[in-house]
Amino acid sequence: MVSDGLWSIGELAERAGVTVKTVRYYSDRGLLPEAGRSSGGHRRYGPGALDRLLLIRSLRALDLPVPEVERVLARDEALEEVVSGRLRELGSQLAALRWREASLRLLQDCPAGERAERLRLIGAVSVPPDTAGLVRFWRRILPVQLPGRVVSMVLDSVVPALPEEPSPAQVLDFARLHALVSDPLLDRPESRPAPPLPDGEYRPAVLYEGLAEAYTLASAELRGGRSLRDGGALDCFVAAYAHAGGEGDSPDFRRRLLPLLARSDGPVITRYWKLAAGLFTPGEPVLGALHHRLSVALHLDVGPQAG
Repeated sequence: MVSDGLWSIGELAERAGVTVKTVRYYSDRGLLPEAGRSSGGHRRYGPGALDRLLLIRSLRALDLPVPEVERVLARDEALEEVVSGRLRELGSQLAALRWREASLRLLQDCPAGERAERLRLIGAVSVPPDTAGLVRFWRRILPVQLPGRVVSMVLDSVVPALPEEPSPAQVLDFARLHALVSDPLLDRPESRPAPPLPDGEYRPAVLYEGLAEAYTLASAELRGGRSLRDGGALDCFVAAYAHAGGEGDSPDFRRRLLPLLARSDGPVITRYWKLAAGLFTPGEPVLGALHHRLSVALHLDVGPQAG
C-alpha cells in the first residue's frame, strides 16, 4: 500500500487472487470504483475495494453472469431474486442432462435394428421435454362447454408429471406418447376418440366430477384388496353417467351404458394409457386403468344378458 493509504491495481489484484486484467475489466464496467489516481495517472483503490472484489469473485464463481452481478451490487435485495432465477435455470439444465443421459442409454442398450426408430422418436421431443402436447390432446377431446375448474381437475389426472430422473424405458414411453398425441390424423373428426356420452345429451361437468369421485373410491378399494363389484366405486361410476344424462341408475341403464363405454374406450385412448402408465407414480393405478377396471366390473355385474 502506498503512502496515501491506497492500493495500486497490481496490489489489489494480488490480494484478491485475480489478475490485473480482471481488476481493470470490473473497474471499466463500474463495478469496482476507484478511490483516485496517482500522479502518473495509475488507478488507486481503497481497502473497501478488496471486499467488493472478493464479493464479485464469489458471485462469478457461482457462474452468475456479469449483468446479474451488477444487479446484486446495485441493490442488496436483488441477491435473492438472482439466486432464485439461477436455481430455476440450473434445474432446467439438470433436467435436460438427465433426460439426455437416459436417452443415450436407451440407444446404447437397444438392439441395433431398433436404433433408427428410437432415434427418430427421441429427436421429435424437446429437451428437457414438456407435456404441452399431451395437454393439447386432451383439450381437443374434452367438451368445449366444460368449466375451467373441471378441465384443470381432469388435466391433473390424465397428464403425467415427467420424472426428475427418467429411466431409459420412461424416455421411450414418453417419446411414443408424444408421437401418438402429435399424429396429425387426430385432427380429423373421424379419428378423434368418441365422447363418453352422445353430444348434447348430457351435462359434462356432472359426468367428470362424478367420475373423479368414482376413481378415488376405486383406487382406495383396490389398495384395500377389495373387489370393485362389492364397494361403492361401481355405483358411483354408474351414477356419474346416469345423472349426467338426467337418468337414474337401473339395470336397464347399466345394460345401455356398456356399449357407450366400449365406444369411448377406443384404440387411441387405450394406447395412451398403456404408454402413460410408466410415467405416473409407481404403485398407484392410473386413471385409465381404473376406468377399465370399473368397466369390467360393470360388465360382470350386468352379466351375460348384456350381449
